[in-house]
Amino acid sequence: MATATPRSTTRTTRAAAVLAVSALAVAGCGSDDVSESGSDDDGARPTVVVTTNILGDVVDAATDGSVEVQVIMPIGSEPHDFAPSARQAEAMEKADLLVTNGAGFEAGMTGVIDNVADSGTPVFAFADDVEIVDGDPHFWTDPSLIDAGLDALELRLADIDGIDGAALAANIDAYQSELDKLQGSIEQAVAAVPEQRRILVTNHEVFNYYAARFGFEVVGAVIPSLSTDAEPSAAGLEALADTIRAEGVTVIFGETTQSTQVAEALADEVGEDVEIVELYSESLGDDGSGAETYLAMMTTNTELITSALSA
Repeated sequence: MATATPRSTTRTTRAAAVLAVSALAVAGCGSDDVSESGSDDDGARPTVVVTTNILGDVVDAATDGSVEVQVIMPIGSEPHDFAPSARQAEAMEKADLLVTNGAGFEAGMTGVIDNVADSGTPVFAFADDVEIVDGDPHFWTDPSLIDAGLDALELRLADIDGIDGAALAANIDAYQSELDKLQGSIEQAVAAVPEQRRILVTNHEVFNYYAARFGFEVVGAVIPSLSTDAEPSAAGLEALADTIRAEGVTVIFGETTQSTQVAEALADEVGEDVEIVELYSESLGDDGSGAETYLAMMTTNTELITSALSA
């Protein structure tokens, strides 16, 4: 078994109107196809199925072709309530290893994941091997936690027949070096933002790990919850509008997988030229988006955040 080297790791009325448009948000739904980030070679390599496209890219890049990686959630899907098709559930059960986010993130897949585990398929949950804070499953917004999770994943992958442990260790180590470079570039970009302007208002509570790692303060969220399945209240939106005014916030950071209508109505309510900037939070972006991979997504998000806060 290969062993990885661990790494450090009139307001009320307006608010009611804002609430009314929240029902127009569109949720993601399952796809009949298992999308693949690795090529299909008729089973010549072990198969690893990954629930989210973000972690699917990480696993694919970190293993560098040593396994066939299949991804369940397509680009642009809303992962909190995503439900896999029967075909996808079958692929999960037949995998040599199922990799999940964990910490309750795949709420719509919990039953399927439990059934897969009961069938005897090995299951690896990233969240079980990183430091989760207050039940928040969005650990990937801190690259150092992806780094830590890969150390544990390497041990699980090395147990699978047909995997070259030495090659796997070298591939994962190379990707972890890329994660180190990513963190350095993010730190450099954030350093250009005055400390008093490093304040975030987000669509839902998705960037807490990013904020803690890179020196931001999250002062509120349109949906004050770790899941987009929750709904904002009129009182909560009114309080958030007050916070935005008091803090001098000029940007609300939305998400590419969620409607921005509530955030836009909130920005209109504040009336202080507050803009909406969409970030890639729970899904990678399409080709040409600048967020096609995890590394690119984190870089693009940082560019969007720092540019908006420096303007």
